[in-house]
Amino acid sequence: MGKFDVVALGELLIDFTENGESGQGNPLFEANPGGAPCNVLAMLSKLGHKTAFIGKVGKDFFGEQLKSAIMEAGINADGLHMDDEVHTTLALVHTYPGGDRDFSFYRNPGADMMLREEELDEEMLKNTRLFHFGTLSMTDTEVRKATKRAVDIAKESGALISFDPNLRPPLWRSLDDAREQTAYGFSRCDILKISDNELQWFTGEEDFDAGISKLREQYNIPLIMLSMGKEGSRAYYKDLRVEVKPFLQKNTIETTGAGDTFGACCLHHILMYGLGNLDGQKLTQMLTFANAAASIVTTRKGALRVMPTKDEVESLIADRV
Repeated sequence: MGKFDVVALGELLIDFTENGESGQGNPLFEANPGGAPCNVLAMLSKLGHKTAFIGKVGKDFFGEQLKSAIMEAGINADGLHMDDEVHTTLALVHTYPGGDRDFSFYRNPGADMMLREEELDEEMLKNTRLFHFGTLSMTDTEVRKATKRAVDIAKESGALISFDPNLRPPLWRSLDDAREQTAYGFSRCDILKISDNELQWFTGEEDFDAGISKLREQYNIPLIMLSMGKEGSRAYYKDLRVEVKPFLQKNTIETTGAGDTFGACCLHHILMYGLGNLDGQKLTQMLTFANAAASIVTTRKGALRVMPTKDEVESLIADRV
């Protein structure tokens, strides 16, 4: 098997996003392919990287739709399993004016929770430059074991480890459990993408710099990217702190996938330059590109199928200059 640039493990699900009303006044929902790890891979594939996914969907209509969608996006699906008994996980996404979202999940259980250690494709994990995961594959005991085993295999094989907490409180039995698994991710990763509200939740610090300082004192994470929504983003690397303004769009519809697109673009730059060779200029370039790509995704419904091309991102950046 050829070496992959990025392998990700986690949830692959259907995001039902609101799409107007029927003639009878009922809400209409569109079944968009979703799940943070595959959103990240879809953007990386768009940027020319060789990607693969490890996870589980139901052997049902939605599972088949998802398998087709990731393959269409250029993501290797050899590590995707289909469960005969448990249905594909579903999420209903309610969008507020301004683009923020709320989630309701149909996942008790959902197929993504049923991945087991013995189903991991170890060769895939041994043959990747970078391994990416989040916390949704750590909400339940067995899938948590599979996730941690995958991290161990990838790390032992020399891969960089990328982590995005992607906190979804409704999916946890308790937020203490969520905190424990998030701390595990922090302890194992080389690259962390975290949102402003996740940082405040975990550290208890309102001030972002204070929150990052707390994380860095406790965990030795070489690179931290902080997404701040309409305030832009920051990167913390060695003694550098770089901040880049956002690209605000007048025609933002929803923010689904924006954080994943941002994270993927940061990983793209790390794959290009290496984690040990970053400086202020490269970090500024990385965040500018990532902010621009994320802003484009907010103007489109869904995420996985509508990732921007490199040309689209560079064109938006050129318009600002």
